[in-house]
Amino acid sequence: MIKFNSIFWFRKDLRLHDNPGLWHSVKDSENVICLYIYQDETVKQAWPIGSAQKWWLHHSLASLSKSINENANGIDATEMKLLIKNGDPIPILKSIFKGDHVKSLYFNKVYEPHYVKQDKLITEMLEGMGVTVRSFNASLLLEPDVIRNKTGGYFKVFTPYWRTCLEYLFHLQRGSQPRKLYDRPCFNVKHISKLIASIEHVIKSDSLSHLSLLPTHPDWAGGLRDTWKPGELRALERLRDFLSDGIKNYDSNRDNPHLTTGTSRLSPHLALGEIGPWQIWHAIFPSRNFDLKGSQGKEKYLAECGWREFSYYLLHHFPEFPSKNFRTEFDRFQWSPSQNEPFLKAWKSGLTGYPIVDAGMKQLWHEGYMHNRVRMITASFLTKDLLIDWRVGAAWFWDTLVDADLANNSSGWQWVAGTGADASPYFRIFNPTLQGEKFDAEGLYVKKWIPALAKVPLKYIHQPWKCPRVILDKCGIELVKDYPMPIVDHEKCRLRALQYYANLKIGAKSVLKSHEDDDLVDDVKHSGNGKSTRSQTNKIDSSIIHSKKNKRKS
Repeated sequence: MIKFNSIFWFRKDLRLHDNPGLWHSVKDSENVICLYIYQDETVKQAWPIGSAQKWWLHHSLASLSKSINENANGIDATEMKLLIKNGDPIPILKSIFKGDHVKSLYFNKVYEPHYVKQDKLITEMLEGMGVTVRSFNASLLLEPDVIRNKTGGYFKVFTPYWRTCLEYLFHLQRGSQPRKLYDRPCFNVKHISKLIASIEHVIKSDSLSHLSLLPTHPDWAGGLRDTWKPGELRALERLRDFLSDGIKNYDSNRDNPHLTTGTSRLSPHLALGEIGPWQIWHAIFPSRNFDLKGSQGKEKYLAECGWREFSYYLLHHFPEFPSKNFRTEFDRFQWSPSQNEPFLKAWKSGLTGYPIVDAGMKQLWHEGYMHNRVRMITASFLTKDLLIDWRVGAAWFWDTLVDADLANNSSGWQWVAGTGADASPYFRIFNPTLQGEKFDAEGLYVKKWIPALAKVPLKYIHQPWKCPRVILDKCGIELVKDYPMPIVDHEKCRLRALQYYANLKIGAKSVLKSHEDDDLVDDVKHSGNGKSTRSQTNKIDSSIIHSKKNKRKS
């Protein structure tokens, strides 16, 4: 078999281990040029990479480039490097393949609508030029088209979807051709320096610094540097640490936001493909023993991996998922108007007066990360207490999370807002005080991220506005000055949200019988026809905001 030179195009698969596209390119080719194309804001796309993830990407590419160089053998091994280009991949790849230096393009798929369309155009263009194009799946356990319900359609509820997935995966892995892990390839380079020079003659490689991924004026990434170490090696370390320490009690510890070992914290590494889901699968089932009985931690963690698969499954079948309500009846929902900007700013800044919400937003700003339980609480507060459109919150998370993932972000926000597939019931409204008391029972999470409240007695840590003045004075705290009063009254906001949801005519009876967390909510009184009136809603609106005259109880 005659081997030709090939391009392997890195994308959201920044790793050498278990990288099917890379492995096949090295196996099939004389030489492989490793290429990364950064699509900056000049490339038309709905969701360009967010600010926090840019920081991660810079360090991930630096780590990958080093690994590529260290994994090369041959006379020219020291010349092996990652070529980096900034811009639209269509004209860049067209320019590269105009010459005779390379004959094949290998890449792994990205299952986001923008990339799916782009890949189709690139494949058609290059195949028309006589180039061999091969694509692979490196980011999901299963291609989104594999799993279907009994009618041949796609699942819209997670539990039957994941049950079907597990049946399929267990059958696959017990069979004669299980999905094995791909070894890290070794680049056996021959005259690579000349080949790279010929490519750079066509498209000059950009330096990593030229991409301007790091913040400078101001440099707000200090907390990210203190918290994270991007790269494939750290991802593998995190997986090993979690399997040896965290997964056993994952089902009981995962909701405690203060426990750093309660979750794997692999999401940023998964988002840019520094580790893949099959590596996690094989680590959980090293001996192909698929019995999960008595392993609640493994079962629950695997289900969380399944939710990631389900999110991409939904995105594949409903490409408008990031921008449109999955449940179209919510297109008529009365989201708060634009004059709610002060509330939005308070939410973003962690100044809502609800400690568990504010702690989460402070963690997000400092670490580029937020515990999943707190993500749900903060999202519920925005969409149901403040009635701000879930898409506004999703955009903020997209820009500030190092683990920003289009499918996960969209499904998570739509789940909380009640607009998505298999969503939380629209009448379920998280009480931020009760949620804090339940999942941050010792107040350690709040005390870490809101130092002003560190001395507040545990009884009041999640509702400091109820703390007697004499105790606050002893703690050296002055509310409003040191920590804000609640910007809204949760009970009144909940009632307003329930009335708004009832206006959609999707189950007023369910609203009346609804529960908040594990506690009974107050009855919602409607007019005789079972519908709330606009005048009732307006009366509630006018009493929601705390005025400066509102005083803390002493």
